Amino acid sequence: MGRSQTDGHARCRSAPDPPVTAPEPPLSPPDPPVKPPEAPVNPPEAAAGTGAVDTRSLLAPLRSRPFRNLVVGRTTTQLANAMAPVVLAFAVLDLTGSAVMLGLVVGARSIANVLLILFGGLLADRLPRAVILQGASVGAALSQAAVAAGVLLDLTSMGLLVFLSVMNGALAAVSLPATAALVPQVAPKDLLRGANAVTRMGVNLGVIAGASLGGLLASTAGPGWGMAVSALVFLGAGAAYHGVRAPRPPADGPRSRPLRELREGWTEFTSRTWVWVVVCQFFVVNAVASGSIHVLGPTIADSTFGRTAWGFVLAAQMVGAFVGGFVVARSRSRHMLRIGVAVVALDALPLIALAEAAPLALLFAAMFVNGMAIEQFGVAWDLSLQENVPADKLARVYSYDILGSVLALPIGEMAAGPLAEEYGTRTTLLGGVLLSTAATAGALCSRQVRSLTVRGGGDRAAGGTDPQGPGQQVTEQQVSGPQVREQRPSPEDEVPERAPQ
Repeated sequence: MGRSQTDGHARCRSAPDPPVTAPEPPLSPPDPPVKPPEAPVNPPEAAAGTGAVDTRSLLAPLRSRPFRNLVVGRTTTQLANAMAPVVLAFAVLDLTGSAVMLGLVVGARSIANVLLILFGGLLADRLPRAVILQGASVGAALSQAAVAAGVLLDLTSMGLLVFLSVMNGALAAVSLPATAALVPQVAPKDLLRGANAVTRMGVNLGVIAGASLGGLLASTAGPGWGMAVSALVFLGAGAAYHGVRAPRPPADGPRSRPLRELREGWTEFTSRTWVWVVVCQFFVVNAVASGSIHVLGPTIADSTFGRTAWGFVLAAQMVGAFVGGFVVARSRSRHMLRIGVAVVALDALPLIALAEAAPLALLFAAMFVNGMAIEQFGVAWDLSLQENVPADKLARVYSYDILGSVLALPIGEMAAGPLAEEYGTRTTLLGGVLLSTAATAGALCSRQVRSLTVRGGGDRAAGGTDPQGPGQQVTEQQVSGPQVREQRPSPEDEVPERAPQ
């Protein structure tokens, strides 16, 4: 647990001088130590300083208008992004009836992501991040409108769908690093854990509504109208981002050439073992999930329980993530990353349910639990990066993180169809379960993954312990600049730790 504010003040105070008017009798017991007065704090700050976050602290970050606009923008962006792949998948199936062609279209989007994500991180560390998000939202609205027009006017071809999928992937690559790095700029610093939870809960709420609405529109009005609605939602997201005002993060020095700045981001990324180990884990996990959920899932749904039900299956995952946001925001755990990495193993549950043709109720339950696990990891990962990476390099580190995490997406999406046709859908899904579980177990073998701790933003304001060593006093200069780093255990701390409860 984090230290309270009075602990920090106690270290800074000297003991009171003994009275000079009347000496104490020699045999009398010593006076009890004088307790320093407690500093006045409001309830959210107190909760953040002790590692606990209550419902009030979840709402407190929303008092900031820029943060509130960011939450609205991210929520509506995810609403549109959740609708788009659902209706696009059924548009491809209506046109071709082939899982291989579906994998080609969604894989093209991921390839564009991979090729441009580093460029997006570079832009986000150079330009105002809110402006980048506004432009990306308007561009996504135009591309979705073009897809909608092609489908509604019966002018759709595989070439058009692939091209517009690439456009959407390029716009997402430009916006993703800016979105992730903007949170610590506009969120209250002493409520960073709660702010991350609120942001992700908004995102999950958008995905819940988007996945359900996408499936509903695809089965009733048709994929074309689903694309048209998603275009309008993207325009709304752009309007919300227009209200985000955030200062640029301070740079260490004058801007250098783009390639040198990318090398600086790579150095920050590789200097932390826990970062690249987890990214390698998600290289495998995301490949399995993308092929299983984005390609094989709609194919199974089309031949069994239907498109509308599949939309609600995806929504069940996001409902679990939404509930998980409350759970992780109230968590007192400082080893958030260790727990988050471990629960990623629950990704196997939906794959097993699909492979074994489980009843729809069990599939709903599996996706719900998986959603809670996703949220536990997501908040832990964001908070770990935001606390340990310099602000002016955070977007570039996020871009390498996203690159490593999504690099396998086109592999998984394009391989799932051929593997299912060659070996069967059930065998392909169960093979993915083994790969995902093995990657998670490998990540937990890293000592840094198991030992990294987070402060949640509260200790910065309340006087915490320097992460470079136990028992040291943190000064204002240490906690306000980019030199804050992850906790490295001292030799005395190197003892076996208990498994997370």
